[in-house]
Amino acid sequence: MKMKMLSSDIEAVIFDLDGTLADSMWMWADIDREYLSRFALEEKPELMGEIAGMNMVETAVFFKKHFHIPDSIDKIIADWIEMSLDKYKHEVSLKPYAAELLKFLKANGIKTAIASSNAIEMIRACLKSNGVEDMFDAVVSASEVEHGKPAPDVYLLAAERIGADPAKCLVFEDIPAGLRAGKAAGMKTIGVSDKYSEGSESEMRAEADRYYPGFKEFLEAEGVIG
Repeated sequence: MKMKMLSSDIEAVIFDLDGTLADSMWMWADIDREYLSRFALEEKPELMGEIAGMNMVETAVFFKKHFHIPDSIDKIIADWIEMSLDKYKHEVSLKPYAAELLKFLKANGIKTAIASSNAIEMIRACLKSNGVEDMFDAVVSASEVEHGKPAPDVYLLAAERIGADPAKCLVFEDIPAGLRAGKAAGMKTIGVSDKYSEGSESEMRAEADRYYPGFKEFLEAEGVIG
């Protein structure tokens, strides 16, 4: 039998947001298409894979260079934030059993943090609309660090903010780049499935310490639910 991941040496759990904690990757696909249509451009099939893990600035630079967007980097980011906020507030929900996991962690004194590639205002809008903003000890955006995922920067900053030893942190991620970021930070990693990363399942299983279809299966493996 596998050892439980939430053992006594885990003092903090750090979550990615989009596709991991929140069912929101569909939103970004919609926003990419809508945004590019403003310039009479079409989304490339490989786009999601090319920008996976990038922070907002890195993604804006990518769009400006590869799609020849005439707007400034700041204008691109501002447009994306405006387009996303309403969806985060009204259309995006947490993944099944995410709230149950968060309640269990808080009840057992395990610190929690978000480490996302999104801007802070977008992250907080999503958490607030789903009633879980107060369940996190820190919310960290990759916009606050030099390099986005798969660099470890955002995870290391999250650990620092909550006063946790990276070696005693557990990361939840839905894409290979995020899992590599967690590993590079010296943390234990768990891959969780998302519709938009189904094609990367074999890679995620190879990268992660454990892989689960969702939080329900993780909680069952931990003995939290029957």
